[in-house]
Amino acid sequence: MIKPEAIDAVLFDLDGTLVDTDDQAVERLATRLRTVRWLFPDHDPTPFARWAMMQAETPGNGILGLVDTLGLDAPLTAAGDKLRAWGGLKHPSSFRPIARVPAMLEPLSGRYKLGLVTSRGRRHIAAFQSSHPEMAGHLQCFIGRQDTRRIKPHPAPLCLAATILEVPIHRCLMVGDTPVDVRAARRAGAWSAAVLCGFGQRAELVRAGAHLVLDSTGDLAPILMRC
Repeated sequence: MIKPEAIDAVLFDLDGTLVDTDDQAVERLATRLRTVRWLFPDHDPTPFARWAMMQAETPGNGILGLVDTLGLDAPLTAAGDKLRAWGGLKHPSSFRPIARVPAMLEPLSGRYKLGLVTSRGRRHIAAFQSSHPEMAGHLQCFIGRQDTRRIKPHPAPLCLAATILEVPIHRCLMVGDTPVDVRAARRAGAWSAAVLCGFGQRAELVRAGAHLVLDSTGDLAPILMRC
């Protein structure tokens, strides 16, 4: 269980944590499958699209772990950006906030230092900042893939954020929707809160070592503001 009194800073992942690009990826796949919708129960390919995307997430996290082990993060980031463009955000209007997150950030920012730690590049971070200033305005640092030689699950991005925020890493909480976020937090010595509003599944998030698993990022405020 997370102890609010032991936390001074909260670091957020982007996709599936602050914005629901995962749901948008499901919608795009479902749209592509509508030409064969007769194959699916009730002629609705959406449940299958979500199942397929969730099944693909775990091997994808495994590849990231292998890339991290081999130290190949930087050479593969260009390919990663192409994959994210297909499955995630292509332009600022694609950023759709997770429910209750914008309202949550304001009270949290009055008590904690807040930051963004994502494996996306600066272009996507800038798109997030410009399309949702009501969220980005509460964040004090923005760490993307160009800012460190290694990306999550390596702890380097989290440690850089802690340094910028001037908070010891062991007093930081990383909030994300995948085992990659959880492992990065645990390796860095930070707290970890996993959320189920992205593609991560409860069992794999628990196995990765999350201190807390929540249904949605919006559920975080009552826990952190209770003391």
